[in-house]
Amino acid sequence: MRSTLPVLLCLGTGQDPASGFLAGTLPKPKLWAEPGPVIPRGRSVTISCQGTQMAQKYCLIKERSLKPTCKRASLDPENKAKFPIPTMSERHVGKYQCYYLSPAGGSEHSDPLELVVVTGSYSKPRLSALPSPVLTSGGNVTLQCGSEQGYGRFVLTKEGGHHLTWTLDSQRHPTGQFQALFPVGPVTSSHRWTFTCYGSYRSQPQVWSRPSDPMDLLVSGMSRKPSLLTQQGPVLAPGENLALQCHSDVTYDRFALSKEGTQDLPQRPAQQPQAGLSQANFLLGPVSSSHGGQYRCYGGHSLSSEWSAPSDPLDILVSGQLPVTPSLSVQPGPTVSSGENVTLLCQSQIKMDTFLLCKEGAADPPLRLRAEYRAPWYQAEFSMRAVTPALGGTYRCYGSHSSSPYLLSRPSAPLDLVVSGPSGGPSPPPSGPRSPAGPEDQPLTPTDPGPQSGLGRSLKILVGVSVLLLLLSLFLLLGHQCRGQCRKAGLSTAVTSPEDTQGHQVAASGAPQGVTYAQMKDLKLRQGTATPPSSNGLEPPTEPSVYTTLAIH
Repeated sequence: MRSTLPVLLCLGTGQDPASGFLAGTLPKPKLWAEPGPVIPRGRSVTISCQGTQMAQKYCLIKERSLKPTCKRASLDPENKAKFPIPTMSERHVGKYQCYYLSPAGGSEHSDPLELVVVTGSYSKPRLSALPSPVLTSGGNVTLQCGSEQGYGRFVLTKEGGHHLTWTLDSQRHPTGQFQALFPVGPVTSSHRWTFTCYGSYRSQPQVWSRPSDPMDLLVSGMSRKPSLLTQQGPVLAPGENLALQCHSDVTYDRFALSKEGTQDLPQRPAQQPQAGLSQANFLLGPVSSSHGGQYRCYGGHSLSSEWSAPSDPLDILVSGQLPVTPSLSVQPGPTVSSGENVTLLCQSQIKMDTFLLCKEGAADPPLRLRAEYRAPWYQAEFSMRAVTPALGGTYRCYGSHSSSPYLLSRPSAPLDLVVSGPSGGPSPPPSGPRSPAGPEDQPLTPTDPGPQSGLGRSLKILVGVSVLLLLLSLFLLLGHQCRGQCRKAGLSTAVTSPEDTQGHQVAASGAPQGVTYAQMKDLKLRQGTATPPSSNGLEPPTEPSVYTTLAIH
C-alpha cells in the first residue's frame, strides 16, 4: 500500500464502486497507446490496458478525474481492454493510469502514460547537431532545439525500439531565439540514432508544436572509405545541374552524403554496376550559392548502424557570386618550349583575399594562392617550372573572399597556353579565344630592310648578269649566221662592238636595201646602288641593261 498511497490520494479511494474491490493488492498492468502517445489533432488513438489472466474488468483513470472509465476484459487470450479516442483534441491530453479487478482483488496502478496532442497552430522548431551530425563511435554531441516562437519548453524524442523523451525549459539566446541544448552520448553504432523535437508552452505542457525535421546521427567507423567525385568539375556556374557520385569497391548497401556546416544527411540505396562495386548518385539540382561547400560521403550496410570512414573531401565552388572579373596574363608568353618556366598572373583592382587558377577539363582541384597587394592591383603569381606539353591548355582564374571561400568571382577571360614538345613540334592549341598578347608577345616587324634586303639585292644582280650573258650569246650566234648568209648573198655586214660609241649605227656599203643591223645599248653592269627590291625580291630591273634589235628589209 505504501507505493500506491500517493496515487490513491491523487485519484481518490482507489475502490471500484461497482464491485467493492480495493485496488492495489495484485501486480500492476501494462498501459500503452496505439499508434503512440503523441497524436496529431483530429486523429484517432487507442489506449490499451493488459493484466493477468484472472482480470475480469479494467479501469482507466485520467489525471485530476475522480471517476474512472471501466470495461470488461476481452475474451481473447490477451485478456486486455481497449479505450478508443476517435478524435484527438486538447481535452484528451494528460496523464493516464489503469488497473484491473479480479476475484482475488484489485491490482496496483500501471505506470503513467502521458497523452500529447500535436497542433498545427504552433510552428515547428529546428533541430541541429553541434558541432556536426557526423561523429565517431563513442563520441558525444549536443542537439539544439530552437525557435523564434516563445516556447517555454522543448521536448526531444528518440525513435527506435524504446521511445525515449527528454524535456527541458527553454533559454533565450542573445539573437532572440528560444532554445534548449540536449547533451547526447556516448553514441555507438549498436543502434540507430534518430531524433525529433517539439516546442510547447508551460500553460499547456501536453499541447506540442508540429515536429521538427528528423535528425539522424551518423556514426562513422573504420571500414574502407568510398570515393566522391563529380563529372562537372569543381567549379560550376549558377544553373548547372550538380550530380555527385559516391562509389566503392566494397559492396555497401547504402550511401550517405554530408556537407560541412549543414545538418542534412541524404541517403541513397546503393547500386551495383558490376560485381564487387557499389555506387549511388546524389542529384542536387540546379546550382545556386547554397551548393558551395565541402562534401564527403559514407558507405553503410543495412544490417548495421555503423558507417564507413569518410571519403576524401570534395570542394564544390560556385562562380559568378562576386561582381568582379579578374584578368589573367602569362609570362614569358602564351607559346613556350618544353622545359621553360611559366608564370600566370591573376589580378584585380577590387580587393580579393584569394585567387584560384583552374585548367579547363582538369579533374584536380584549383590552385589557391593568397592575394598580395601591389598598388593598384591585388594579385597572385602561379609559377610553373620546367613545363611540359601536358601543362598546355586553357586556363581561367577567379577571386574569392575568406568569409565565403566557396563562392567565387566571375571567371577571367580564357588564356590558352601552348607548350612545344621535346621534338620541337607544338602541342595543338585548345579551342576558344586567346587572351590578348602583351607587348612582349607581339611579332617583331623590322622597319629597315635589314639583312634580308641585302640578300635581295645580290639576287637581283645575279639575275641581271645571267640575262646579259644570255642575250650576248644570242647576239653573237645571230651575227655569225648573218655573216654567212650575207656572203652568200653578196652583202656586207657591220656589227658594233661593246667599245663603240652608244647609239652608233653601221650600214652595209653599197647595199641601201635589205640592211641587217644590230645595236647594243647600256652594256654596263652598275655595281653601285642597286634598284630597290620589289615586294617578292625576284623581279628584274625595270630598265634593261642590254637590248638587241634585228631588222630585215
